Formats: sequence, C-alpha cells, structure tokens
Amino acid sequence: MTPDARALRIDDYDYSLPDERIARYPLPDRAQAQLLHYREGRIDTHRFAKLPELLPAGTLVIGNQTRVIHARLLFTLPDGRPLEIFCLEPLDPADYARSLGSTEAVEWKCLVGGNRRWKSGRIEARVWVGKLECRLTATRGDRLDNTFRITFSWRADGPLSFGEVLEAAGSIPLPPYLGRPAEAADRDRYQTVFAEQEGSVAAPTAGLHFTPEVMARLREGGSAFRTLTLHVGAGTFKPVTSDTLGDHVMHREYFSVDRALLRTLHDQIAAGRPVVSVGTTSMRCLESLFYFGARLLCGEAAGDSLDQWVASDARFSERDVAPALAALLEHLQQEGRDTFSGYTQLLLTPAVRPRVVDGLITNFHQPRSTLLLLVAAMVGEDWRRIYNHALAHDFRFLSYGDSSLLWRRSAGAE
Repeated sequence: MTPDARALRIDDYDYSLPDERIARYPLPDRAQAQLLHYREGRIDTHRFAKLPELLPAGTLVIGNQTRVIHARLLFTLPDGRPLEIFCLEPLDPADYARSLGSTEAVEWKCLVGGNRRWKSGRIEARVWVGKLECRLTATRGDRLDNTFRITFSWRADGPLSFGEVLEAAGSIPLPPYLGRPAEAADRDRYQTVFAEQEGSVAAPTAGLHFTPEVMARLREGGSAFRTLTLHVGAGTFKPVTSDTLGDHVMHREYFSVDRALLRTLHDQIAAGRPVVSVGTTSMRCLESLFYFGARLLCGEAAGDSLDQWVASDARFSERDVAPALAALLEHLQQEGRDTFSGYTQLLLTPAVRPRVVDGLITNFHQPRSTLLLLVAAMVGEDWRRIYNHALAHDFRFLSYGDSSLLWRRSAGAE
C-alpha cells in the first residue's frame, strides 16, 4: 500500500550523527573522497575517482551548473555595531541573470542579522572591486515574513554590475553546520568545476567531487555529461520541525533547463538508457520536469511553478515520462522558447517512486531532513542500512564530506 506523504513521520528518518563525523574542510583531492555504491541491496566502497567505471555505457549524467554567490554582506551601523545582510533571491528585476548583471539599483529578498538594531534608513559599506573604489548602500524596505526587501545601490568611478560588487564585497555563505567562517580556499572549493550560472546561496555539494579528469573519463567510458540550473536556496537547510510532513512547508527554488537538454533527456528515457542525477538539486529539477509535462498531457497549462504535493496527485501516476517530456518540448516549440524555467516546491518522499532518475550521486545528509527523505525515495528503507554502513566505515558527512552512488530500488522491492 502506497503511504500518504503528508502522514510520513519525520521521527522515522532520524539517526545519530556524531559531531566529529561532519567534514569541516574538503579533502585536498576532490576525487579521493570515498564513494559508497548501492545497487539492489548490495553496498560497496570505492573512491570517487572510480565513478566512470561504475556507470553503464550510455549513461546520461546531469549536474547542476549553478554557482554560489557571495551572499553574506557585512555593514557597520552608525553606532559602530556590525550588521549582516544575507541575499536570498532577487525581487526587482526578479531574474537572477538580469539582477546580477544590472548596473543600476536592485531589490533583493534578504535575511538581516540583528534587524532590530536597524529600524530604517540607509547604511553604507566601502569596498574595492579590482582597482575601483565602490560605495555600496543598502536601504531597508518592507518586511516579507521573516525576511526583508532590501534595495542595493552603488557608486564607483566606472561601471560595475551588482554581481561584481557582490563578488568583491560579500563572502561565501558556508552551511551553518560547518561551524566556521568562510576562508580564502572556500572561494574555489565550495564551487563545482562546472559551475557557470550565478544564483545559489548553497553549493550543489554532490558535484564538489568532480574533477576535469573524472569528467573526461566519463566521456571516454561512453557516458554523457550535461547540465541544468537550479539555484539552491537557504531553505535547503530548513529543518522539519513538525511531527509529520503534512505540517511542513517546503521551500521553493528557481530552475532553468534548455531545450537541448530536454531533447537529450527525452531520447535517453525513450531508449531505455539510464539517467543519473548529480545531487538532490538536479534530481528535484528533473523530477519536476515530468510533472510539468504531465500537466500538459492532462489538458492543463504547464505553468511555471509546482506545489510541494504535486507528486501525490493520482492523475500523474498514470502518465509515462517520455510522453510528458515530449509534451513539454512541443510546448516550448509552440511558444518559440529555448528554455523552460520557473520555480519548484516539489517535495520528494518515499511515498512516490522517482519517475525520471535511475541513479543519484549525493553526499550524506542531516538526520530528519527533506534531503534524507529524497534519498529514501530512491532506495526505500535501505537508506538506514546505507547510513549505518557509512557511519561504520569512517565516511565523512554533509557538504564537504564523502559521496554515494545510489540506484533506484526496483518496483515492488519493498
């Protein structure tokens, strides 16, 4: 009997994670991280460098090309006390590329540390962008739930984009569980080697183990590597505090997929060849594409956003993946668009098997998290065996930790 996603108890996805097992720093060599390989109940241990040998020829590997922005900005209040502004997502213009590329004032949704000390008005910071001195100003606007509308403007002796100012003035927002400030080395190591599109406030950490050499060996072994964009939000660290998922509000994230990748993905699935997602963010985007296409097959508009419970809609369980992706491709052609973009709030749980992804490359996640639920969606109750194995064999956990390659459990395996 298929469980009801809303009734799933978060207590059933808990485990003990000793503090010393959290990796505070990455290994010197990305590809020397341990790799746990799980397939049909069997668990083996390798180095990540061996990944190309573990993939069947003809595998399509899809990573998230998002790039982490320097989202933490430090200002000084008139009374001399520090104040941190954490940039979450653009509001005006409400487009990452346009906002980061803007040379005029922009508005962002932001968290403000110590907001009670900053009631109103403008605050200013002096930064150097290359050889240009820049005066960055932040003006507090209206409250947006637990965040604020902040207007940023800047003055310099030459034209500067907001992305350039942010890169120079801000710092990399490391996950809070690392318990340390960002260091110079994190500017490089908290980015994947294939990061291109700025917009995330957290790295798609499953991709941190890839090197150009590993990617070259993937191609030599007959696999293909493609990318999509999903900008990881701070909500990825949001804990599940309710007893059941029905009371948990899932965060939403912006994604963008070009038509060429959609066509490649459709052809891969239609031919019965495996699709492997690099990370939970890529998987969330890929699974979302199915539901957008399934809407079209049901005679609805594709829309540009998904709610968190869309996977529980019984109408979509009767739809196949390849026709759904074909419908999405036709939709783009009719509209004359080269990309499909929007927001997804999709919550992936063991209540519904993944539809698009056959294999998942991912790190080891926090207990009682939605990311652990996503892992359980892939492997069912074996998630606990996998995590017990990792704990017993000195695997390093969380963002800078070790990796795993998990293949989707067979239908009826549980």
